[in-house]
Amino acid sequence: MQRIKWMIQLFLNEPLWFKLLICLTLLASIIFSSSFFSNNLLYQGISKLAAAIFFGAYGFKFRMNRLTSILFFAVAAICIFLAILALFLG
Repeated sequence: MQRIKWMIQLFLNEPLWFKLLICLTLLASIIFSSSFFSNNLLYQGISKLAAAIFFGAYGFKFRMNRLTSILFFAVAAICIFLAILALFLG
């Protein structure tokens, strides 16, 4: 429980633009990946791009911790690859 409180406090100390970016990309990723939008591949691609922006932002934020940053950037790259597959090959 302490770790969750610490992470919430860490998020609340961020600048407003970062909070908006994270909240909007997370919300877009969740909404566009829902079953309501599952029939259209465009929305699935948008969902993957929003997830890539989310993970990329956190990868940039944690750049002082090299392993964590690399993991976030790797997940962002996978999301971009999946978005390209959904948008252009789907």
